[in-house]
Amino acid sequence: MNWLQLRVAVDKPEVEALEDALLASGAVSVTLEDGADDPILEPGVGETPLWNSLRVTGLYPSDIHTELAYQLLSENFPGQLEHWRWEILEDQPWETLWTEHYQPIQCGDRLWICPSWREPPNPDAVNLSLDPGLAFGSGTHPTTFLCLQWLDAQPLAGKTVVDFGCGSGILAIAALLLGAKRVIATDNDPQALLATRDNARRNGLSEEQLSVCLPQALETGPVDIVLANILAEPLITLAPQLRALTAPGGQLCLSGMIASQGEAVMAAYSEVFRFAVPLRREEWLCLSAEKQV
Repeated sequence: MNWLQLRVAVDKPEVEALEDALLASGAVSVTLEDGADDPILEPGVGETPLWNSLRVTGLYPSDIHTELAYQLLSENFPGQLEHWRWEILEDQPWETLWTEHYQPIQCGDRLWICPSWREPPNPDAVNLSLDPGLAFGSGTHPTTFLCLQWLDAQPLAGKTVVDFGCGSGILAIAALLLGAKRVIATDNDPQALLATRDNARRNGLSEEQLSVCLPQALETGPVDIVLANILAEPLITLAPQLRALTAPGGQLCLSGMIASQGEAVMAAYSEVFRFAVPLRREEWLCLSAEKQV
């Protein structure tokens, strides 16, 4: 089935009224996009920020009467409908289309991240078979890649690990495949916990090796390594908890921040951690540190 989409340029104060009008005219969904290259890198806790200029798109069934839909939209929207156009959107298997472009990735000397539908390029390497599903973490984003590179270089044999904000479970699983003894993975998104469990089973890992829980259910003493690939503001807010989770002499690996945020993140931990030279890829940083005894 094909679809039609109606795109409308609008300023921020008019967005809510336009969304309501699009739905009233028969749209089955509405999406918002930046209309003027005005990025929002990191919203504050509890905030839902919007760009100043937006492109708002209403998705309609292909058999919609476009003239009638536009008339209804005009009647229900109090502002001016400018820079609008109808577009045909051909139906595609959106849930699997991205898999055509996801290739195996080498992260360091030993580790490869391989999509579950492809054969590993190097059967003798440490191959992590991954299907991210709806969770964040495929290894392609610079922050994830940097964390994987860092893990690949660590002596992980026998170590205990916490992966805070586990997403697809990619860091937790990589740690185990690289020699860690036990990993606890936690995330506030239930979909991430499902993806982590599925990917753990795909890689032959047991629940004794990898346990999964929501952050409020996290119960563990200090561990050898704490991983957190999230965002700068949560990393700063979570500093007391992540400091306490790391055993004396243990390692901390933090990512998800841009270069300009690195100093603020390190400041939240520097009282008890000694930081190494940051790893950088594009504008993103990965910080690693050892907790002082």
